[in-house]
Amino acid sequence: MRIVITEFISLDGVVQAPGGQGEDNDGGFAHGGWSHPFFDPEVVGGSFTEAMENAEALLFGRRTWQTMAGAWPERAGDPFADRMNSVPKYVVSQTLGEADLTWNNTTLIAGDKAVDRIRELREAEGGDLVVMGSPTLVRTLLGEGLVDELRLMVMPVLLGGGKSIFPADGGLRTLELVSTAISPAGVHVCTYRPAARAS
Repeated sequence: MRIVITEFISLDGVVQAPGGQGEDNDGGFAHGGWSHPFFDPEVVGGSFTEAMENAEALLFGRRTWQTMAGAWPERAGDPFADRMNSVPKYVVSQTLGEADLTWNNTTLIAGDKAVDRIRELREAEGGDLVVMGSPTLVRTLLGEGLVDELRLMVMPVLLGGGKSIFPADGGLRTLELVSTAISPAGVHVCTYRPAARAS
């Protein structure tokens, strides 16, 4: 399976709490819900719809999974919500137990075994394994070279600090821009893939 990351991201590289106030206040983050003014159903919504159509499964970190699990089941009846609820899901966590997996079709991946297990999933046949949010997990995947595609919805806003998906390990990672689209609100939906290394 290909590992595809899809993120709302600010111009200064912040991905924290795009969905709403209280979603993630770590570090005193006070701008929860910052993505809402820039959302449009055609370009930004269309990017998510496309990602879900190609998704064979979803992969989350614990906090993002808990946020999603608290929201999507009650939206049943909407086609996108029905797809979110029915598709297989994986959550990486050291603290959740099997009894906590209340969202339909979720499998737990122990945090201390996550990289090896995700590598196995990536090597398996199939469609896309899509990651939304989950900045700690995404940083790990990028650091381990396990990301096949990075779809960033770059929004015209500066948040002044917050969680990032990018490793801060001094590593050089070259990407190539595969496609881009611009929404009426100025969101750049940019799809990147790792650049082929010259031999």
